[in-house]
Amino acid sequence: MGTDFAAVAGLLGHPARAAMVDALMSGEPVAAGELARIAGVGPSTASQHLSRLVAGGVMAVAVQGRQRHYRLAGAEVAEALEALARICPPTPVRSLSHASQRAALGHARTCYDHLAGVVGVGLADALVARAWIVPRGESYETSPEGEAGLADAGVDVAGARAGRRAFARACLDWTERRPHVAGALGAAIAATALGSGWVRRRAGRTLGVTDTGYEVLHGVFGVPEAVLGRGDGDGVTHLPRAARA
Repeated sequence: MGTDFAAVAGLLGHPARAAMVDALMSGEPVAAGELARIAGVGPSTASQHLSRLVAGGVMAVAVQGRQRHYRLAGAEVAEALEALARICPPTPVRSLSHASQRAALGHARTCYDHLAGVVGVGLADALVARAWIVPRGESYETSPEGEAGLADAGVDVAGARAGRRAFARACLDWTERRPHVAGALGAAIAATALGSGWVRRRAGRTLGVTDTGYEVLHGVFGVPEAVLGRGDGDGVTHLPRAARA
């Protein structure tokens, strides 16, 4: 028996459904009305699309009173979508604003529940360079120094290792074409980065590195300044000049 790729292709093949799924790659739940706005369709049409995506196992829904909030059905769905993104063409750039948004997305973003983009790849490179994580094929293992250093920075390494999820995967970044850290460890790092204010959510899944984050990511983990950029007085770093050009 083969794999029915057409079943999933049919779910993602409509532009409105594709836009809704892409919006959920931030890892955050999104209300049905906001997904309708993102997809450019009316509420009733959005409801039909969302019902198909839930029935197809791509999304999950939580009902809170009269509100319905949607998210991807799980980490395995996000991983499959990230892999698929590597063979998908980018959406056409139709405005200067769209070009700026794409540049920001490539610089720092969430890939479901871990850090991606230039900053995510730069962090993985820095951890490898310091021998805090060691590549093992398509995964990573932490060294004793890495376990201690990450824990000192507030990352729940022990909790990540205790879960059923793969501990640390090398996820090929779809914009950089080089790996960032995924799996339970990647999720723990991202949770600490957001919870401790190293990064701040911007539009959609885009992130900005804060002044605090610069001090930790550069000073503690060794991520180069050229990767992170520097703030302009608003507490959040802007794209490095090379990324803005």
